[in-house]
Amino acid sequence: MLSFQRLSAVSLALVLAGCGGTSEPPAAPAIAPTELAAIETPPPAYPPEAECNSDGGTTVLRVTIEQDGVPSQVAQAQSSGHPALDKAALEAVRTWKFRAATRNGKAVSHTITVPVNFPPVLEKPTRCFAQGTPG
Repeated sequence: MLSFQRLSAVSLALVLAGCGGTSEPPAAPAIAPTELAAIETPPPAYPPEAECNSDGGTTVLRVTIEQDGVPSQVAQAQSSGHPALDKAALEAVRTWKFRAATRNGKAVSHTITVPVNFPPVLEKPTRCFAQGTPG
């Protein structure tokens, strides 16, 4: 009977050793990705000449955000139809701050499209009515 118990114990040990007994270390748990998030996005200053002319429109920009959350490339994808508004949009977005997107726990660069809207001014500021000022 003793030899049967030993044989059973050896068999059980062999079966258990074969269950998932790989020499590879266990895989690291997957880290969920995070998306890019805006932190500081102050609106652009309305150019005085555009404000006095009641110009409005939307400038669309293509912006690459680096791992540190700072825009590295800002390019105009679509004009508002007013060069002063387009310039103001480009200048403002270059100063914006973001929280970078992550993949597997590491920050990655990301390119987004950003519309910058300039609603037409309905009530002109009083400075627009000074002599020599357009409007």
